[in-house]
Amino acid sequence: MEVSIRRLLLLFGIIVFLGLGILGRFSDAGSLKDNCTLNSSMVGFSADFEMVQHQLRGVISILDGCSFRVTNFDMIEGVDVYWWGAHGDDFENLTNGFILSEEKLNRIYRNDSMVVRLSNYTWDQFKVLGVWDMSTASDFGHVRLEVANESSQGFSPAPAPAKSSPNGSAYSGGRLKRGAKQPVMFDNCIELAPNFRLRWSLNRTRDAIDIGLEAAVSERHYMAFGWARPGSSSKLMPHADVTVAGFTDQGDPFADDYYITKYSECMLNKDGPPSGVCPDFLYVDPDENADVNNTKLVYSQRQDGVSLVRYQRPLQSPDTKFDVSVNVTDNMTVIWALGYLRLPDSLRPLYLPQTHGGSPGVAYGHTTLRVSDSVNKCLGPLESNTKDDDRPLIVADGKSPLVVGAENAVHYPNPPNPLKVFYINKKESPLLRVERGVPVTFSIQAGHDVAFCITSDPIGGAASRNETQTMYMGGEDAHGVPANPFEMTWKADRNTPDQVFYQSYYEKKMGWKVQVVDGGLSDMYNNSVLLDDQQVTLFWTLSETSISFAVRGEHKSGYIAIGLGAGMVNSFAYVGWVDGMGGGNVSSYWINGRESSNVHPTGEKLSDVRCKSENGIITFEFTRLLDPGCNKGQECKNVIDPSSPLKVVWATGALWSEEHLTDRNMHSQTSSRAVLVHLMRGAAEADQALLPVLAVHGFMMFLAWGILLPGGVLAARYLKHIKGDGWFQIHVYLQYSGISVMLLGLLFAAAELKGFHIESLHVKFGVAAIFFACWQPVNAYLRPKKTAAGEQPSSKRIMWEYLHVATGRSALVIGIIALISGMRQLGDRYGGEDVRGLNWALVLWFVVGAVTVGYLEYQESKRGKKIRIPPKSNWVMGNHEDDDSIDLLHQSVSPPGSQLCSHCLALGEFDIAFIHVACQ
Repeated sequence: MEVSIRRLLLLFGIIVFLGLGILGRFSDAGSLKDNCTLNSSMVGFSADFEMVQHQLRGVISILDGCSFRVTNFDMIEGVDVYWWGAHGDDFENLTNGFILSEEKLNRIYRNDSMVVRLSNYTWDQFKVLGVWDMSTASDFGHVRLEVANESSQGFSPAPAPAKSSPNGSAYSGGRLKRGAKQPVMFDNCIELAPNFRLRWSLNRTRDAIDIGLEAAVSERHYMAFGWARPGSSSKLMPHADVTVAGFTDQGDPFADDYYITKYSECMLNKDGPPSGVCPDFLYVDPDENADVNNTKLVYSQRQDGVSLVRYQRPLQSPDTKFDVSVNVTDNMTVIWALGYLRLPDSLRPLYLPQTHGGSPGVAYGHTTLRVSDSVNKCLGPLESNTKDDDRPLIVADGKSPLVVGAENAVHYPNPPNPLKVFYINKKESPLLRVERGVPVTFSIQAGHDVAFCITSDPIGGAASRNETQTMYMGGEDAHGVPANPFEMTWKADRNTPDQVFYQSYYEKKMGWKVQVVDGGLSDMYNNSVLLDDQQVTLFWTLSETSISFAVRGEHKSGYIAIGLGAGMVNSFAYVGWVDGMGGGNVSSYWINGRESSNVHPTGEKLSDVRCKSENGIITFEFTRLLDPGCNKGQECKNVIDPSSPLKVVWATGALWSEEHLTDRNMHSQTSSRAVLVHLMRGAAEADQALLPVLAVHGFMMFLAWGILLPGGVLAARYLKHIKGDGWFQIHVYLQYSGISVMLLGLLFAAAELKGFHIESLHVKFGVAAIFFACWQPVNAYLRPKKTAAGEQPSSKRIMWEYLHVATGRSALVIGIIALISGMRQLGDRYGGEDVRGLNWALVLWFVVGAVTVGYLEYQESKRGKKIRIPPKSNWVMGNHEDDDSIDLLHQSVSPPGSQLCSHCLALGEFDIAFIHVACQ
C-alpha cells in the first residue's frame, strides 16, 4: 500500500514538473516575443521626472525590457492622459509622439507607486518617456532616457544634490545619467499650513541642508521659514534666523538670509541700524565687505499657481551673529509665515516682506523639527484655485484694436510650444477676456505665414488636423504685417461657449484661452478712456445730477486710486482695495500733502459701491453727485462740471489700510501726469502746457473782439467830426478785419480740437457772437436804398438802422463775455496759477477801454456844447455829406415842425442799449 502511494506521488511530481516546463517554454516564447529580457542596457536606469505641469513628481526605475516602476508619483488630474513616448523633448518630437501604454492616468495621484508595461514598444524605440494629455497636447512631465558612458559629454552636476552620491554629481550607480534638471524631489516633507509645505534633504558631506519652500499662493506672496534662537520660549521671532523667498514683480526668484530684531516690517533708520525683519546684509557696515547671506538659491519654479523655491544653507554657519546653527539630532523650534511682498520704493529700494497678518496656522506659525528624521507627511500635489492668475490678462473693451503679433516664446503657459507664439498688445499669450455683445477688433500683424483664428480647438493648426471644431473668427486669410495689418471684428454672442481659444490656423499651440463673460464695464458705462501710461482705465456714465465711475487697473496691485486734480496733492481721491478678509472697499479722501497724515477721509456720500479683485487686478465702481449740495466740509468743494475737462491722475500700491494708514501704505506707482477727461464728449487728452495753436486762437480772438471790432464801433461813435466819410471807411475796414481775424481764430481752435464741440459755456457764447458778427455784413448789404432829398425816410430804412445798431452792439457784448468765459475755461484746464497773469491783463484792458471811452465821450460832449446840442448819447450811422449814410435815428438839429421831428414825436423817446433818441 505504501509502495502504491509512493508511486502515485512520484507520478504526480513528474506530471507537475512536465507541466511547469511546458508553461515555462510558452512564457519564454512570450518574453522573447515582447523582448522582455534582462539584457537591455536600460535595465537599472533610475531618474526623477522633470515637472512641466500639473505638479507632476515621481521617480522612474526601469525593471526589464518592457516594464518600469514609478514611485512617489504625484499628479493633478488631467482629461485624456497617457504614458507617452517620443524621440526627443522638443516641440516637434513631443507632438508627434505615441502612446506607450493603454493605461489611462485620469485621476489625482498622491504618492502612488505602480508598475507599467509597455505596449508593443521597446526601450530602444524612443528617447523620452513622459505623461501627455491628448486633449490639449500638454506635456505634464517627462524624463530623458540616456545611458551615460565614459565618452559622454555634458554630465553637469545637479544645481544641488538630491539623494545624490557622495561626490554630489547627478549619477546613479556611476553608470546611468540621472534626470536632475529640476531638483524638485526631496527626502522629507511636512505641511506647515494647508497651502504651505516644507521639504528638505540633508547633505552631510557638505555639512548643509537643502530646503524647499512650496506654497499655493500668488506671485506677490513671500514664503518665510527659519530657526528660532535656541532658548526662546514665548517670543520666538526676535533674534530668529529666517530665509525669505519668493519672486519679484519681474518674475525673478530670490532667497535671502534675514535676521529679526522686533515684530515689525523692516525700517531703515538714517541715524542707526535697521530694525524689524531685515536682510542680514543691512545690519553690516558696507565697508566690512562681509558676506553674511549664507542662503544660496538653488532652483525655483512657478507652476500651476504654486511657488517652489529650493535653497541651501550650512548646518553650522560661519555667521554666528545673525545665523542659528542647526543640530540635526535635536528637536529645534522653527517659525514660518506667508504674506505679501512690498515693492521697492524711494524709502526702501528692496523687496521686503510686509506684516503677514492672518490667523495662526494659516498665515504664520511655529513647530518643532528634527531634520535627521525621515518623514513624508505631504500627501499628493498642492493645488491652486488661481492657476490662471500668473498669465497676463487683457480685458477687451471694444474701444481699441487688439494688436496681434508673433515673437519668441519665453513663458508659454502650455508646454511644449513652437519657437514663436502669439503676443497680444505686446504680452505673451495672455488670457483674453471678452464680453458678450461687445465687438472686439483684432489688428493681425503676425506675418503672412501666420493666420489668426478664434476656435473651439485648444491646440490649433486646423489646416493640418481633421479634428471637429467650430471656427468663430478668422482663418487662412486672416494674416498681415505691421505695415499692412489685417483687421477683423468679432462679437461673442449668447451661444458662444464660456471658453474658446485664439490660435494659428496653420501652426499648433501658438495661442491661449479666451474667456467669454456676460456683460461688463463696457456694456454698463457709456464712455471709457485709458489714463496716463495706459495702466488704468476709467469708465463713466453721466446723468442729469450725478455721475457713475468705474476704475480698472491693467496690472496686479493691492489697491488702486484715482485723484480729481492735476496731481494727488490737493486732489479729491477715490481708493478701491480688497481687505484681508476678501471684502471690497471704496473710500473718498481729501489729500493736501505727500505724507500719510495729509490723507483725510471725507464724508462724501457714495452709492452703488463695488470693489473686486480678479487675478490680482482690482476694479471698483461708485456713483456720486455732480454737486454735493452741502455747505460744510471739504467734500462740498468737490464739484464736477461736465462741460469742463476733468483732470484725473492715478496711483497703485501693494496695500491700503483705512484705519492705520502710514507712509508704508503710500503708493509705489503713479501716473506721470494728469489726463484731461472730456466727460460729455467721451474723450481724453494729456494735460500739458498751453498748446501753441490754442494760444494763437486766444490771441486772435482778443485782437478781434478786444481791439478791431470795438475800434470800429468807436469810429462810428466818435469820429463823425471828421469831414467826408473817413469815419465810415475806418468803421467798415475795422469791422471786416475783425471778422476775418475772428474766423481764422475759429479755424485754429477747430483744427486743434478736431471738430466743433458746443458743450461748454465759452463755445456757446462764442458761437452766438460769431453769428451776430457775421450777420452784420449781410445786414449792411441788404440795407434799403436812400430816399430823395427832402423826402421822409421809409419805415424800412428806420428799422434797418435799429436792427444794425442793436445787432452790432449785441455781438460786441456777447463777444466780450466769450472772452471772459474763455479765460475761465483756460484756468479750469491749465490751472489758475498759469492764467492768473492773463486775467490781470484782461482786467487792465477793461480799465484802459473804460478810460478811453470816458475821455472820448467827454470830448464829444464838449463839441456838442459848442453847437448847442444837448449832451445826450448820439450814436449815429451816417453823416450829412454822405446821403446814403444819413443818420435816421439821430438828427443833431431839426427845425420845429419838420417831417423828421414829427416822425420822432410820433415814435416817442426810444432807448435801446446805449441809444437815447429825442426830438428837439
